[in-house]
Amino acid sequence: MTFDVTIPVLNEAPTLERQVLILHGFLRKNFPQPGQWRIVIADNGSTDDTFAIAERLHAQHADIVPIRVPRRGVGLALKTSWGQSQADMVGYMDLDLATDLPHFLEAYNAIVEERYDIVYGTRLHPKSKVIGRTLKREITSRVFNFLLKTYLGVRFSDGMCGFKWLRREVYPPLHAAGAVSDGWFFSTELLTIAEWKGLKIKELPVKWTDDVTSSRVKIGPLAKQYLKAMQVLKGKKLLDC
Repeated sequence: MTFDVTIPVLNEAPTLERQVLILHGFLRKNFPQPGQWRIVIADNGSTDDTFAIAERLHAQHADIVPIRVPRRGVGLALKTSWGQSQADMVGYMDLDLATDLPHFLEAYNAIVEERYDIVYGTRLHPKSKVIGRTLKREITSRVFNFLLKTYLGVRFSDGMCGFKWLRREVYPPLHAAGAVSDGWFFSTELLTIAEWKGLKIKELPVKWTDDVTSSRVKIGPLAKQYLKAMQVLKGKKLLDC
């Protein structure tokens, strides 16, 4: 099975090369077949040397592919990458590689061998191990996921984890059904609509090391954005009913 690993980036010049090469080495070791995979660096509006570094990496490694996204937004970066992908499996992880890379092998096997449609990492499973996360971020995550369960009626445990994988063939219908956000909520929309549609979803407990120093997430504005997005998503469900 071929696959694309998308990494959304924004002004990541200081760490981009190091982190991407770590991922590249891991994939090359575990998936040595030429042409089986690509790392897609989706640059959504960087103003530093991020894209130039991505182009240099591409010149050195053909399986590292930089793409420009017309404006900022993690969701837009993923939609742009997945919309032009020809791979059998697509997904994404954060540049900080917060989720331990061996979990990718579990996700890959879940889709290839166990025939799951979507696999998502969760930091809130009893078997998950979370390192370095502040109390504020932990409480925020749990409150957000509680709201998802009570307001949208979903069962998945962690809608915000930046580690999700899916059969590419299921992406277009999910997008058409409402997974359209340009922002962070896009990955939550994917899980929500997939669950509503009865797709086969696997929850994957992960070891997660939180890199608080590199996070640009502003919890207040993000919370307002999510609450509004949840209202829109619930409205779409009611209309479909």
